[in-house]
Amino acid sequence: MNKISIAVLLLASVISTHAQDPVVMTVGGKPVLKSEFESVYHKNNSKNTTGDAKSIRDYADLFSLFKMKVLESESMGLDTVSTFKQELSGYRKQLSAPYLTDKNTNESLLTEAYERMKWEIKASHILIRCGESEFPKDTLECWTRLNLIRNAILGKMPTSAQIAEYDKLVKNSTMVKSELVKKDSALYKSKFNSVKNLAEYYKNAGADKLQGIAPKTSDDASVVDNKGDLGYFSAMDMVYPFEVAAYNTKVGELSPIIHTKYGYHILKVYDKRANRGELTCSHIMIKFPKDATQADKDNAKIKINELASKLKAGEKFEEVARMFSDDKQTSDRGGQLAPFKGGRLPKEFEDVAFALKANNDISEPVATQYGWHIIKRNDKKEMAPFVDMKNELKAKVARDGRSQMGRVALIARIKKESNFKENLKNRDEIIKILDSTYLGATWKATSADKLGNKELVSMGDKKYGQTDFAKYLEQQMMFRSKTELKPLMDQLYTQWANEVIISYEDAQLENKFIDFKNLLKEYRDGILLFDLTDQKVWSKAVKDTSGIKVFYEKNKTNYMWGERAELTTYKCATEKISAEVRKMLAAKKSQKEIVEVINKMSQLNLSVENITYLKGENKNADANWKQGIVAKDIKDDKENKFLVIVVDKILPAAPKTIYEAKGLVTADFQNNLEKEWIAYLKNKYPVKIDDKVIATVK
Repeated sequence: MNKISIAVLLLASVISTHAQDPVVMTVGGKPVLKSEFESVYHKNNSKNTTGDAKSIRDYADLFSLFKMKVLESESMGLDTVSTFKQELSGYRKQLSAPYLTDKNTNESLLTEAYERMKWEIKASHILIRCGESEFPKDTLECWTRLNLIRNAILGKMPTSAQIAEYDKLVKNSTMVKSELVKKDSALYKSKFNSVKNLAEYYKNAGADKLQGIAPKTSDDASVVDNKGDLGYFSAMDMVYPFEVAAYNTKVGELSPIIHTKYGYHILKVYDKRANRGELTCSHIMIKFPKDATQADKDNAKIKINELASKLKAGEKFEEVARMFSDDKQTSDRGGQLAPFKGGRLPKEFEDVAFALKANNDISEPVATQYGWHIIKRNDKKEMAPFVDMKNELKAKVARDGRSQMGRVALIARIKKESNFKENLKNRDEIIKILDSTYLGATWKATSADKLGNKELVSMGDKKYGQTDFAKYLEQQMMFRSKTELKPLMDQLYTQWANEVIISYEDAQLENKFIDFKNLLKEYRDGILLFDLTDQKVWSKAVKDTSGIKVFYEKNKTNYMWGERAELTTYKCATEKISAEVRKMLAAKKSQKEIVEVINKMSQLNLSVENITYLKGENKNADANWKQGIVAKDIKDDKENKFLVIVVDKILPAAPKTIYEAKGLVTADFQNNLEKEWIAYLKNKYPVKIDDKVIATVK
């Protein structure tokens, strides 16, 4: 085939591609293809508007402005700034997470979690702390100690030989050995005695051997107060391995030893009950003041008992909550709380709330660390169907340790798909060049250069050698106590190999998943637009104080106060109290003096509000728009109180100061800056829209 024939074919190919994906517009001379515009248009418009000619044309104008801003961002080099790159990298990491796990494994984890959430477990535990990165001799010491404790709880005391063997293990453990060299035997004695004295602990433990032995042996700091008792919990409340053991252990039995990131555990299950569901309650609350004294708490109790008496006398719960509850976030809606499940609120509150048998039942006063409460049950819902909880469960699983199971399955799949191979012989050569300088954190990766960078791992078209692993070893280096190097290197090699496998898959995401690629581009452009708009409009408006002042002076008549009245409202429980208030006002007593006298016998007698109203905002203010004490009481039927109103001052209409109108002025100034900026962009980046191509967008 000659050159002319090839040129003709190439030209035909270009023409064909252009015909399939024509240019819908140019922005600043740069083309935008129909496919890109159509994809973004459909994503950002509802099904009811897509396909409408006006809707498409209107969106073309918005999209062209969007493109102008992206081009301006790039022309300013905002896409090269390190903070932008870091932020985009962070978003990419979030977006890639669902792609870097095995979906089938995750689905089974969701089902498992839902089935377990139908039940709540009551258990106690003993913990022997042991970090995930501990060396074999240290993990062996921890496991042996807990195994001897577990056997003792079951009635099998350690033999002299077992105690002697444990003695050797604990003396050889990293921390104890280090302390003994310093002539400090406290740690050794603590660990050794927890095994040596097990027979004595068992004898004095009482009926529940685990809770009796736990305070003497567990490393959980809370064991002093709770004897290892964890109360009731459900799926997702504990780390995954602990949860698995809790749900797999029968009531009354002791679990096998469990390994979590905190160390080794054993647990005993005392009860397994059905999920208590979700409650909707209202409450009336009398708070304890900050740093409450006993007198403060006594006064709060007196007040809550007064309110309980009102309820028993027939007053409506919602009205009492509105008038007297200290929880101002709920009092306006009659004290109603957001729906809650077990473990969300203080235990004292929950126990009383869940004990209420029927809707509209009201509790006796109950104290929590925050104050006194009276609780009313409004509704109870049982556990939602799986389909309704799936998204919530998915988010929890992603944050939970069980998500690693999906990662493990993904690694296995990638190994198979990429023809993963490794050479452990070449890996083991590195152990020969590691020495005590690695434990002392002074070893250099360049020590591996003499090995020749032999291949350790290959997958797809990627190869990783000894130099890559040596660099990783240097990155993970820290000062460590004297120990064997090979177990440490084996552990670090596994971590490195897994990271290499995940990184390999991560690098393929844009090519494998078009939706990932498009979404990442949207995030990129979105960050650029935010940074650019912040520079040109938002931050500029906030920082340009002189510009804001000039803008305010030109437009101050747009920011006016209407005529206002400053009111003090005395809310009196009875007409007799309102009469006493009027006498004290006539005697020129201060607000503080009036409250102290009137509320001496009861905190419910009087409350006071000081509010400034615009004309039209408050009917009582409007009806008495004159300075002075309003002649007659006003009966508030809603709160069942008598109001004594004092109009302290009438303020005439006037412009707001720049500080009073700061929010509005700043917003208007920003809008003005944005209009000027958009005009600049339109002048710099002319837009040409192809009406014929736009007409073909569906």
